[in-house]
Amino acid sequence: MKKIITTALLAVSFFAISQQKNKTKPASFSVKDRTVAVYTSADGTNLRLNKTDNLQFTDLKQPLETQLCVFVNPSKTFQTFLGIGGAITDASAEVFAKLTKENQKEFLEAYYDKEKGIGYSIIRTNIHSCDFSSGSYTYIDEGDAALKSFSIEHDKEFRIPLIKKAIATAGGKATLYVSPWSPPAFMKDTKNMLKGGRLLPEFYQSWANYYVKFINSYQKEGIPVWGLTIQNEPMAKQTWESCIYTAEEERDFLKNYLGPTLKKAGLGDKKITVWDHNRDLLTQRASTILDDPQANKYVWGIGFHWYESWSGGASMFENVGKVNEMYPDKNLIFTEGCVEKFDFKKLQLWANGERYGESMIHDFNNGTVGWTDWNILLDENGGPNHVGNFCFSPIHGNTITGELIYTPSYYFIGHFSKFIGKSAKRISSVSSQSYLLTTSFLNQDGKAVTVVMNKTDKKLKYNLCIGTKATEIYILPHAIQTLVY
Repeated sequence: MKKIITTALLAVSFFAISQQKNKTKPASFSVKDRTVAVYTSADGTNLRLNKTDNLQFTDLKQPLETQLCVFVNPSKTFQTFLGIGGAITDASAEVFAKLTKENQKEFLEAYYDKEKGIGYSIIRTNIHSCDFSSGSYTYIDEGDAALKSFSIEHDKEFRIPLIKKAIATAGGKATLYVSPWSPPAFMKDTKNMLKGGRLLPEFYQSWANYYVKFINSYQKEGIPVWGLTIQNEPMAKQTWESCIYTAEEERDFLKNYLGPTLKKAGLGDKKITVWDHNRDLLTQRASTILDDPQANKYVWGIGFHWYESWSGGASMFENVGKVNEMYPDKNLIFTEGCVEKFDFKKLQLWANGERYGESMIHDFNNGTVGWTDWNILLDENGGPNHVGNFCFSPIHGNTITGELIYTPSYYFIGHFSKFIGKSAKRISSVSSQSYLLTTSFLNQDGKAVTVVMNKTDKKLKYNLCIGTKATEIYILPHAIQTLVY
């Protein structure tokens, strides 16, 4: 009798599990009656996110090794897409304020309107000054550890109005996170906000309270704060605002001060991202913090930048994938990247855009959920920047002529941000030959989005293959395409 009951229970359990699996099993993807809309940007042409083709699927049961193919398998899903965006810094806001009303409207729509522009949905902003500010400042009087003088009045002139307009243009919804570049000078062992230095242990609590004050102040202004990073570039001694944290110091500040302080203040729902620096030391920082259960519980994700090539080596894309393998329950987010060393003559350099395309494809394929560019807008000199660290941004505003200058980077980013929707799932996407880079997502409306990039000097013919169906597509030299089907 016992054996019969046990068998019956197993059968019931198996049936329940089967039913649960059937419930969660995604609907199969069929290309029947689907067309492929092709959008292209290419060097040496006027094509900039232009629709260039509308194609049909036909049979291709077994591709040949001589045929260049992009194989997409929509049944194999990975991370959930959070969004793409850029940083609204003091510099961006100051340049924006100098534009005409017409150009301000055009600029906002170019970034934050999904139909008229490229549909940015993520905003990063700085907690008091960074290099892309016109000068160093904090929100308190120097020496005020109790934070009694705390005020964000400075930000109300330029930055807060732009953030509000950006959110409104994005339909009232944007994922905004905040990052500090340095604590106030008196809290550091160097007594200087610039050139590195460390946060003194006696100010750990006061500095944790500072994040709370900032978040609450912005939210009182009607700006919802989704999350924060602990410190911008915690291993870089820069000529601008910077502060050094070892992995252990960041871990201990998080678990003993920042995490508990946010929770106590009713801000425990804010998403905390650690590291916020280059891919080179990504695995070491993630391991040190996430292997500590008390620190781990406060961490939403690990942020990273793309400047590891300062050493002369190549970008370490695989480090992102290694962290994803080790900590699949944590999120990966690209928190900053830009083309350094501004040169007005290189505003239309196509290779600057290709750097974005290559990075975004590799980062998404390695598990990244969101991607944040650096400044959304800079002037004709790549600033303002109070230490002369002038850089490129996807759009520049020429404050002399009043012109908005769209660079190749803007269009490369748009090939992703305009078409991939929030909560899309990345799906398997592989090129049969090294000539092409590719990544794919499945939107919630059931449409697939495949991005294909050709860095070669040749016009290439390839097949977009889904199962035994395919469509033949041409891609120009040094081009990027988005396929929607």
